[in-house]
Amino acid sequence: MIVTIKDVAKKANVAPSTVSRVIANSPRISEKTKKRVREVMEELGYHPNFQARSLAAKSTQAIGVIMPNSAFHAFQNPFFPEVLRGISTSAHANKYGIYLSTGSTEDEIYNEVTSMVQGRRVDGVVLLYSRVNDKTMNFLQQSNFPFVVVGRPYENEERISFVDNDNIYSTKQVTKYLINLGHHNIAFVGGSLNFVVTIDRLNGYKLALEEANIPFNEKYMVHEEYIKENGREALHSLMSLPSPPTALVTQDDLIAYEMISYLEEISIRVPEDISIVSFNNLMLSEHSKPPITSVDICIYQLGFEATNCLIEKIKMPNTLPKRITIPTKFIERKSCEIKK
Repeated sequence: MIVTIKDVAKKANVAPSTVSRVIANSPRISEKTKKRVREVMEELGYHPNFQARSLAAKSTQAIGVIMPNSAFHAFQNPFFPEVLRGISTSAHANKYGIYLSTGSTEDEIYNEVTSMVQGRRVDGVVLLYSRVNDKTMNFLQQSNFPFVVVGRPYENEERISFVDNDNIYSTKQVTKYLINLGHHNIAFVGGSLNFVVTIDRLNGYKLALEEANIPFNEKYMVHEEYIKENGREALHSLMSLPSPPTALVTQDDLIAYEMISYLEEISIRVPEDISIVSFNNLMLSEHSKPPITSVDICIYQLGFEATNCLIEKIKMPNTLPKRITIPTKFIERKSCEIKK
């Protein structure tokens, strides 16, 4: 529920105009009254509206773009500049500005989005991730505030507009590709299981193994948290198994680059000794050594369609929720080889 000045005034037992003067820090209001009103504002989670003129016009002509972590870390991953390119193209065409999030933790992101919504700083929000049990997404849904997700929501899919690839299908296909090359010992080097994209890709990987009657091996799973702690040790443990993998399905091209670097250190060659397939098809993947076989998830299109969908929702609030699936393209290069 969105908290208004009237709610604050009622709780603090003052007139709404007094609350407005407190927000403006008027010298005509006593410090005692200011203190009481500010305490009530904090208690109710009220955020002052810094765009009152825009509110009067019922539009800020701005959309919030929420990343899974701070902009500093997000921009180290080429996915985010590319998805923002798609967002900005659609926003510019519709005369909307972009308000980027800066929160670096789940709580900071939640607080920032709450402030955006309560303060009416934006007309709608694009979430660039889908987290398991995400309180930010739950807040947006409960507030009935326009938002769109890049990624499949963890729950309430039928009530939320989202743009995504079919991550289960595409991961199943790339795993089958490796199986058809003769690989049976295939590892899944994934992202965090806190994100739905990882869950879906892991499910696609498992489905391909199941269809080929290859038992799923927990020891062939390496998650992002382990890689971040010590990528070399994670890979060394994987390759020291009694039956080490002969192929890797990695969450994205950045992880693939990292794995290739670590493999070189222990004299394991790609693709002669181990094959690698990945996702995102970053520009560098074509020029890496070896060039990486990757799934192009059409990052620009994800951002562009999500923003079109959001702006439609802002302009026509009664629009039914949409599920938009962006097709992927499998780009075969030289990081995979027939198992000898």
